[in-house]
Amino acid sequence: MSLQQSHTDSDRYLLEQYQLTHNQQWLAKLYLKYYSLVFGTCLKYLEDTDAAKDAVMNIYQELVLKVPQHQIEHFSGWLHTVARNHCLMALRKQKRTPTVSFDASFMQNESFEHLDVALEKEQQLTALENCIEQLQAQQQQAIRLFYLEQKNYHEVAELTGFEWAKVRSLIQNGRRNLKICLEKNEAE
Repeated sequence: MSLQQSHTDSDRYLLEQYQLTHNQQWLAKLYLKYYSLVFGTCLKYLEDTDAAKDAVMNIYQELVLKVPQHQIEHFSGWLHTVARNHCLMALRKQKRTPTVSFDASFMQNESFEHLDVALEKEQQLTALENCIEQLQAQQQQAIRLFYLEQKNYHEVAELTGFEWAKVRSLIQNGRRNLKICLEKNEAE
């Protein structure tokens, strides 16, 4: 009996034992004989050591299900085909799923300064809104029209029915009262 024939017989024996008993010790023993073949195939296709290691583990899980369902004549060739197909599917899936990579310092990067600025502005706007609500009704109306709706003094006068001089006074006094209110809130 040649060395090649005993090797094949040994594979066939382990394969038959797994197919008969479904005891994974037989499959594991057989798979470990070809670990290097599977890892090399995965590394060739995936070009990443970690991805290849993950694939080797996933392929074993596939074998647990596939081996009982197939009539396998030459395990090493069949296993190579399974490994290659697994890697090709992984590459195909990777192309469909775009990934974004970032380094470990990503969350500490200055690019997040804009979030701090945005949060600070939001707090300022909330404080401003609270201060506007504390103004007397006519000042509040004039301030909202002038600053928030960007109307000029004449338009505010037309919309409110106030004289131009009164609108000017309401806006100036409202602005002063807002400044006082905001400074008070900032001090607290």
